Amino acid sequence: MTVGEPKDWAAGVPGVLHSMGPALEQLGAARTAKLMLSLNQKGGFDCMSCAWPDPDKRKTAEFCENGGKAVVWEATPVLVPRTFWSEHSIHDLADKTEYWLGQQGRLTEPVWKPAGEDHYQPVSWERAFRIIADKLNGLDSPDQASFYTSGRTSNEAAFVYQLFVRAFGTNNLPDCSNMCHESTSLAMAEVVGIGKSTIAYDDFEHTELIIVMGQNPGTNHPRMLTALEDAKKNGAEIVAVNPLPEAGLRRYKNPQRVRGVIGHGTQIADQFLQIRLGGDMALLQALAKRVVLAEQKTPGVVDHAFIEAHTSGYEAFVEHILQVDDDEVVRATGLTIEEIDELAERYLHSERTIITWAMGITQHTKAVDTIKEIINLLLLRGNIGRPGAGASPIRGHSNVQGDRTMGIWEQMPDSFLDALAEEFHFEPPREHGVDALKGIKAMQRGDIRFWMGMGGNLVAAISDSQLAEAAFRGTEMTVQVSTKLNRSHAAVGEEALILPTMGRTEIDVQAAGPQFVSVEDTVCSVHGSHGQVPPVAPGLLSEVAIVCELAKATLGDRVPVDWQAMRDDYDVIRDHISHVVPGFDDYSRRAGSKEGFVLPNGPRDSRTFATETGKAMITVNELEHVERPEGTLLLQTLRSHDQYNTTIYSLNDRYRGIKKGRHVVFVNPDDLTELGLSDGDHVDVETVWDDGVERVLRDYRVVAYPSARGCAAAYFPEANVLVPLDSAAKGSNTPVSKAVPVRLTRVAVPAGV
Repeated sequence: MTVGEPKDWAAGVPGVLHSMGPALEQLGAARTAKLMLSLNQKGGFDCMSCAWPDPDKRKTAEFCENGGKAVVWEATPVLVPRTFWSEHSIHDLADKTEYWLGQQGRLTEPVWKPAGEDHYQPVSWERAFRIIADKLNGLDSPDQASFYTSGRTSNEAAFVYQLFVRAFGTNNLPDCSNMCHESTSLAMAEVVGIGKSTIAYDDFEHTELIIVMGQNPGTNHPRMLTALEDAKKNGAEIVAVNPLPEAGLRRYKNPQRVRGVIGHGTQIADQFLQIRLGGDMALLQALAKRVVLAEQKTPGVVDHAFIEAHTSGYEAFVEHILQVDDDEVVRATGLTIEEIDELAERYLHSERTIITWAMGITQHTKAVDTIKEIINLLLLRGNIGRPGAGASPIRGHSNVQGDRTMGIWEQMPDSFLDALAEEFHFEPPREHGVDALKGIKAMQRGDIRFWMGMGGNLVAAISDSQLAEAAFRGTEMTVQVSTKLNRSHAAVGEEALILPTMGRTEIDVQAAGPQFVSVEDTVCSVHGSHGQVPPVAPGLLSEVAIVCELAKATLGDRVPVDWQAMRDDYDVIRDHISHVVPGFDDYSRRAGSKEGFVLPNGPRDSRTFATETGKAMITVNELEHVERPEGTLLLQTLRSHDQYNTTIYSLNDRYRGIKKGRHVVFVNPDDLTELGLSDGDHVDVETVWDDGVERVLRDYRVVAYPSARGCAAAYFPEANVLVPLDSAAKGSNTPVSKAVPVRLTRVAVPAGV
């Protein structure tokens, strides 16, 4: 491993080279051209690397570096050979890195690990479905099974999946939302009536101020940088609030513009607030206090017409917010009063403001209340339901928002379940199921004996990795629907199956002919996704086909659902969806059109709010200071640049200067001095959590890095071992991965390092 200087700009020609080089090398020129020129195009396929929306007018190359890498990862001609399973035991796979597992290639045939065996063995599809069905039908209760979903699953696959699970008899439907934007969904649904973005893509063109909080678009959704660049060209100001300086929020070199190739690029952030981990709620309350004080001096700063017509709770909020103590805010945020005042002035002078955020906000103990404070700040000046203004949570997984719309949630409301019952003539279960964290705990207790994952890599993605792996190994059966190997295939139950599936790049032909699927992006736009190349192997089934065949094998004629018709023709699925899910009328035609369609959104479209009061709710939230025990640091988990969720494309992180390694901890140089450590030292990183469980990363290299004082960072998913299962956001039960108290202990450097 080598460590160099971090970059102060993102994308540019290196972004093209790091994307197209592997594509040409692995896919060849013809397959590369076919896929890349269809990526995110009307009539093409939707990128699997993030949920960033597409503009109406598409460029020829409508993808980013991460999108290119995701396509290569999925469409690779490298296949896992049949001999692999006899050569590698489960224990052998458990010793491999996430990177090694993914490099082995595409999975092409079902495999089964029988009880008492340590190897997978190939089986037929019919045999695989019968093994699973027998296990499910042998359970004492449907609630002894849990069915996880990854956000890459299409709307059609998600709908039939939740239909199968509820027809089987349980609401145990955890998904990746539980670990990322569950705090957003809960907070926004309570205060504005919808857990989704209140802006459209075009609002970025009309805004005057964008506040980017707890988010790194340069790595996690690089196409957002183009929207930010366009906003800057139209006169908008951009403020970044983040514990680490990120290259993409400093300067952007757009490789599709001359300025981005041979010029300086575009400065993105006009102001950078390097906030202490856990300080965002305090900052938001300080800003709201300044709005209220400004209103007292200059009436009209607060949009009283909007407040009176569309909100409730304003008077109680004002009384509370004026009590906010600036000294406490400074301690909580690590910022100066001058920095806070500067941002407040920008907000007060902006008539159209967008606030965007991601996991840097959602994965804190007080995440739900922090997001409510984002909404409070926007509501004070009428910045919801106005062009160029609103709340913009940025989803990561490409269809995580659509999956929730389709019913992938352990707590779907009765209105959805009533519609499901009417459409399919069976009574779905009403008792809420388990989320991801509760599911792990239920496995530990032995209450869940069967676990199935529709995509994803929950073993790696969930917190408290060691305890989670032990929980999975304590089940009777685990089933994974996957395109490639990952950690979840090595931490398995007494029996285990892997069901290989087609990718989004591949042409899906069923009995009725070629099929397409659909997805929902982060601004509620639904559009089709059409595979472009033949499947890498003839035996692959689509996710829809897998679910429908499993439902037939498990349920027989217990429920009056025509699974075969839905497998044969996805229009049948979409017709059912149109009868169950509001906003999906004439679904097949609209999703199949090149334009797609946008779902109704009350706050954005008409300033209507489906809340308890019928209005947007301005709320009072008590500030809690995140304490840092003496001799410790607050650690956050984050992705490297060459990474998509738990998928590791390479061992490099070029924006942060890391090459050929991931076992690093980033620490402010002044904190290193205070702790008696130096850049290059090797340390054990141990969680300060008093429950008798050892949680430690062994032998990590310290990297001096300009993070916020008192804060450190390490890569996800490796650092998940440090996050206790019981450390979760209040209300949403999302793992607290962004403020983990840790202690660094120097260790001897191994010989030769």
